[in-house]
Amino acid sequence: MPLSIHPDAIQALVAGEIGAPSTVLGRHVQGDEVSIRTFRPWAKQVYLAHDRTEERVRMEPCHQEGLFIAELGSSWVEAPYHFEALTVEGKTESYGDPYIHPPLLSEYDIYLFGQGKHRDIYQKLGAHSREINGVAGINFAVWAPNCYKVAVVGDFNRWDARAHVMENYGDSGIWEIFVPGLASGAHYKFEIRSHNEGYRAQKSDPYGFYSELRPQTASIVYDIEQYQWNDSDWMKQRALRDPLSQPMNTYELHLGSWRRKDGDEFLSYRELADELLPYLVNMGYTHLELLPVAEHPLDASWGYQVTGYFAPTSRYGAPADFMHLVDRCHQHGIAVVLDWVPAHFPKDEHGLNYFDGTHLYSHEDPLQGEHPDWGTMIFNYARSEVRSFLLSNALFWLKKYHIDGLRVDAVSSMIYLSFSREAGQWIPNEYGSHENLGALAFLREFNEVLHAEAPGAITIAEESTAWPMVSRPTYTGGLGFTFKWNMGWMHDTLSYMAREPVHRRYHHHQITFALLYAFSENFVLPLSHDEVVHLKSSLIGKLPGDYWQKFAGLRLLFGYQYTQVGKILNFMGNEFAQFTEWSEARSLDWHLLGYEKHAQTQAYLRDLNHLYRRQPALWQCDFESDGFRWIEANDADYSVYSYMRFANDRRDFLVIALNCTPVPRENYRIGVPASGYYRELLNSDASCYGGGDVGNAGGAHSDDFASHGLPYSLNLRLPPLAILILKLETGE
Repeated sequence: MPLSIHPDAIQALVAGEIGAPSTVLGRHVQGDEVSIRTFRPWAKQVYLAHDRTEERVRMEPCHQEGLFIAELGSSWVEAPYHFEALTVEGKTESYGDPYIHPPLLSEYDIYLFGQGKHRDIYQKLGAHSREINGVAGINFAVWAPNCYKVAVVGDFNRWDARAHVMENYGDSGIWEIFVPGLASGAHYKFEIRSHNEGYRAQKSDPYGFYSELRPQTASIVYDIEQYQWNDSDWMKQRALRDPLSQPMNTYELHLGSWRRKDGDEFLSYRELADELLPYLVNMGYTHLELLPVAEHPLDASWGYQVTGYFAPTSRYGAPADFMHLVDRCHQHGIAVVLDWVPAHFPKDEHGLNYFDGTHLYSHEDPLQGEHPDWGTMIFNYARSEVRSFLLSNALFWLKKYHIDGLRVDAVSSMIYLSFSREAGQWIPNEYGSHENLGALAFLREFNEVLHAEAPGAITIAEESTAWPMVSRPTYTGGLGFTFKWNMGWMHDTLSYMAREPVHRRYHHHQITFALLYAFSENFVLPLSHDEVVHLKSSLIGKLPGDYWQKFAGLRLLFGYQYTQVGKILNFMGNEFAQFTEWSEARSLDWHLLGYEKHAQTQAYLRDLNHLYRRQPALWQCDFESDGFRWIEANDADYSVYSYMRFANDRRDFLVIALNCTPVPRENYRIGVPASGYYRELLNSDASCYGGGDVGNAGGAHSDDFASHGLPYSLNLRLPPLAILILKLETGE
């Protein structure tokens, strides 16, 4: 017979080894003869049903494993149809033919993906609702070029890798199948059979939008387009704002340990929206920065070992629930920043590692492909399809989840081939040096693309070396980030504050040094999660002295942070002086707010946050030298620092004085630029914050003689271990 099937093809099909299923299954036409075939391993009998005429044809079993064939006439050449099966359990089920539909990906999609330029490839690869000629279903597509067979397996086909074998189109390495009748909620994976050494695995979808709750690892079909957003005003305004000249006071948060329910259960995304948003608004934060939200198998990784780059973790709910959290943040005036991890990925078998039996997303050579510290794999940024994956993922969070910015983790590990490696443990670039040229090109493109396609969104680099121009435009030779974490400031500040006050005079310029390079980058001043874990102690635990000195020192530290040039970031729990180190395994110690000193510290941070937002001098000129002026930077004997901060309008300025010893400083004179009454906007030694109320009775009048190169001066009483923030009253 001209439409007969070769016995070897049948054997390959039932053995699960066939790589081109449409050569056997689906509708085959030759002249007036039509042969329709289906493979249903759990079916006892299958009928072919005409969708228009309701004609029903009993299909002949061709193999005991479940191959059924109907030999038909010309009326079936273009007829729409489906199958009706009687299962071995005696149940009936109806299903469509996956092998008669055109592919979703166009040649242009494949071209862009292969060039590393497909910025929306997540809309084609992965699992997507689709309707073809009135037939609804789910389209699956995955990139696995080194396989001879890929199948989608799931709860809809009994996880049988023979039921829905995918088609490989051309030499793109992309496999695709449309499964009629399937809907959101289906659990699935891709079964990989590689050309390389017989490698087989079941992989989660790299582009999957939703995952099973760990320790389960299947992807879940999910339609992310159904959520109705209510933040259109926010999104319009975001595109118009200049983030460099806006207040940015960030609350860094780990979703699973901010607060928990009775029984130590996680709050859901929606419960977090109900409890977290009022707290952020009351406390006066402008930004919420979330430790990685993308799906990850290990709680203890804090989200930094990602297996589902396009899926918000199911620990706290479904994708729409996370959208609701972001939406509510915007409705309350809070921007949302996500921690994003393009530097490395874990070795878990269901993830990206060794995806198609080769190091598809990483490098084969461990000197390039494996991170020596974290036991993870390093992305191959020179591979075009990997760049498409990462770039589209970054845009995905900004476009589909309305995220306002990405903080890029471990940038230093990306840009140096020699990062954390000894001599002989890394491979030089083509010029014999240690820069990762592929990663540098990727980071520049990442920033160019995000700033072009998501105006107003920000990118933040966690970069701990002296690599120049991280936050400078790419057209001037920079990497293009909006901001860079100032790790040097953080290290020097905490080192200084951890010293006994009597010794601080010998380390006075640990504080002033940061101003020598403060305007070389657009800095964020971070007191982040990394500083309160791994036996580093909590912030208050780092500070010397008795309880009074510790709490006073903490208020001083925060006051100094908020009045320096740069944007602000603090990790959750810092605001109420949590004593224990942070752990992802438990809630913050909210019970501490039952103790007066902790409640007073929280009140101090609340007032400091709101003061920061009200005073443009603290954020309008963060990245211009005109925004800062030392009054006295060299008083090491008294461990006192004084300086001014300016807004765009130079008449709008603040005077700040820090006393870093537990001794009040009487009759301490500092210069000021204008005469008048300087009111204390904030005194961290106020009794309402747990201090001793040492100060200046609310303010001080200037004297008409010069000091510190300024025409007028103030004679102040500086409280111990405290900061004063003063402002000239203009009568306006």
